[in-house]
Amino acid sequence: MGDQTCLRRFRPSSGAVSRSGLGHFSRLLGACCDAIVGYFLRRAEMKRLSQLDDRALRDIGLVRSQIEAATQGYMMDPSRAGM
Repeated sequence: MGDQTCLRRFRPSSGAVSRSGLGHFSRLLGACCDAIVGYFLRRAEMKRLSQLDDRALRDIGLVRSQIEAATQGYMMDPSRAGM
């Protein structure tokens, strides 16, 4: 019994290394999942805006050619253009 305790005491612990690697992997996986979800949300928004007629798009300050840019966040708010 004393020998087993001795072996346990001197056995190298690799738990800290794998937990650190697991943390990096989980952050990477989380970032990938966020990117995929964001992609599908933008696609759904593009589809919704594409279904509007030109008058409805003008009411919200868009023309049809700006739909993709607006959903990707590349449009500037005209009221903030002078800032």
